[in-house]
Amino acid sequence: MSAEHDRKFFDTFMLVLGILIGIAILLYVLARIVASGTQEKHVITDPVNQAVVAERIAPVAKVAIAGQDNSALAPVQAASAEPAKELGGEEVFNMACMACHGAGVAGAPKYGDKAAWGPRIAKGADTLHKHALEGFQGSSGFMPPKGGRADLADKSIMNAVDYMVAGSK
Repeated sequence: MSAEHDRKFFDTFMLVLGILIGIAILLYVLARIVASGTQEKHVITDPVNQAVVAERIAPVAKVAIAGQDNSALAPVQAASAEPAKELGGEEVFNMACMACHGAGVAGAPKYGDKAAWGPRIAKGADTLHKHALEGFQGSSGFMPPKGGRADLADKSIMNAVDYMVAGSK
């Protein structure tokens, strides 16, 4: 009786499992059909996507022919990078430094914590500026170069250091 009962349970279990797998495959096929009729067509007709594809498949080089106008083959001049503008200390702190110095992440001294900032301030502003600009790894934590914001001007980073020091004296 036990073997017959086990066989019946196993057969029922396999039937239910097969039905569930069939439903899953059906749902997958239905989703692919709906996506091909909607999303894929929008992606293919998107002008930004078409420009990216055209750029990727563009020829690597062009041939200049003597006696013809080859001005279109002139190298494209790269746009000059605009220098990063100088920001105030509080603005840089709120935008970049607060992530670590607000909560004390990775050993960063919290803004306004006189006990944590005291030994650092004693090393001098030049050392603090250097560590903020170039990065620093000490026994109490890690400071990435420019706090991970390489897009900021050096003077902006120094302004933020000065702001934190002033708030922690």
